[in-house]
Amino acid sequence: MAISVFDLFKIGIGPSSSHTVGPMRAAASFAQALREQGLLTQVQRIEVRLYGSLSATGVGHATDRACLLGLMGQWPDRIDPATIEPRIHQLLQEQCLMLDGSHPLTFQYARDMLLLDESLPYHPNAMTLQAMDGQGSLFQQTYYSIGGGFIVEQGELDAPQAEANAVHLPYEFSSGAELLALCKANQLSVAQLMLANECAWRPETEVREGLLRIWAAMRECVDNGLRNEGILPGGLNVKRRAARLHRSLQEAGQPNVIGSTLSAMEWVNLFALAVNEENAAGGRMVTAPTNGAAGIIPAVLHYYMKFNPSACDDDVVAFLLAAAAVGILCKKNASISGAEVGCQGEVGSACSMAAAGLAEVLGATPPQLENAAEIALEHNLGLTCDPVGGLVQVPCIERNAIAAVKAINAVQMALRGDGEHFISLDRVIRTLRDTGADMHANYKETSRGGLAVAFVEC
Repeated sequence: MAISVFDLFKIGIGPSSSHTVGPMRAAASFAQALREQGLLTQVQRIEVRLYGSLSATGVGHATDRACLLGLMGQWPDRIDPATIEPRIHQLLQEQCLMLDGSHPLTFQYARDMLLLDESLPYHPNAMTLQAMDGQGSLFQQTYYSIGGGFIVEQGELDAPQAEANAVHLPYEFSSGAELLALCKANQLSVAQLMLANECAWRPETEVREGLLRIWAAMRECVDNGLRNEGILPGGLNVKRRAARLHRSLQEAGQPNVIGSTLSAMEWVNLFALAVNEENAAGGRMVTAPTNGAAGIIPAVLHYYMKFNPSACDDDVVAFLLAAAAVGILCKKNASISGAEVGCQGEVGSACSMAAAGLAEVLGATPPQLENAAEIALEHNLGLTCDPVGGLVQVPCIERNAIAAVKAINAVQMALRGDGEHFISLDRVIRTLRDTGADMHANYKETSRGGLAVAFVEC
């Protein structure tokens, strides 16, 4: 399957791409299918069944709310986050769900929202939606939220993909080795090759405009994170830190790259914290490639753009295209889902993508870029996904800041070399996949082990 840069970077809402954005898209698609098939007005009851990780951490990740909003016809890239709480409060109080925004039906949360202690075989993030009339089942669909807001319907798994509808890319690649060979044979940078591929979907002007919209959403998220203060929702009473840290750095004076290394790291930390605090609060986000790891790429790009006097929109486009090339490799050959392979698949892939993007705009050769991505991913292998309370707060927020700095360090190391290195990016991605397969389910977004349990025991 061909993957676009706009599959990896999607505007949505927090706190999770796989547990919030994906389920909302699935539920909205379900409501849309009912309307298109002329079944909408026949529906008398809707039942939502959440399985696996969607059940285990669904409430903390707002999966239940996302499903309700999607059934009401709301999409994650269009909904105003400020309207979410009032909508959900009204639904729970009145027990009335406005299906697809137009058809009212009774919805009793305790009866109709089922969090099941079982998993479906294809993916840990599974959900089944069933619409019923007075006689029984009217329409049913099972969806899998496979990370980064991607959803797959059961029917898509059961039926072979239609080759006639497949997009044929001029430079198709499925491995880092293939990517490097194509760059060398065609004398292209990674970003140039990716741009050529993107033009198989849409004109170059639309690619650029779309990427700049993504960047604008990332900037807005950072700005909101620097402005908003208070306690994050969910019950852990985690305080926002970004606004206070921002004031502190502004008062310190001379906040730029030329200053001390410690000052530079603090600004990178700041941008990552700002994004992930907004994510934890359910704000407007860009999956990059997931919400749990959404602060890493914006932090590195924001820092480069803010403190490099010669930075321009062309750098934004090149950064995101090069980053997406590595994201494609991670998604094709391993996973970007914390529920499937642990946090190494989320933070690890985002760190590797950020390193690739920064290497591109700093003039790295394709082999140097591949080396930077490999270093960044290699040193996130084995990272578990064990969120305290099922919330994308501890350790997720700080973890993004650490990984953003790690991405920059990986680029610095790679640029000191010629691209030759011991272990290839392909081997590291395969190790990510294999490590995820070996990892116990307690450490894959279930909050049943690791730090999540340590917190309870304290």
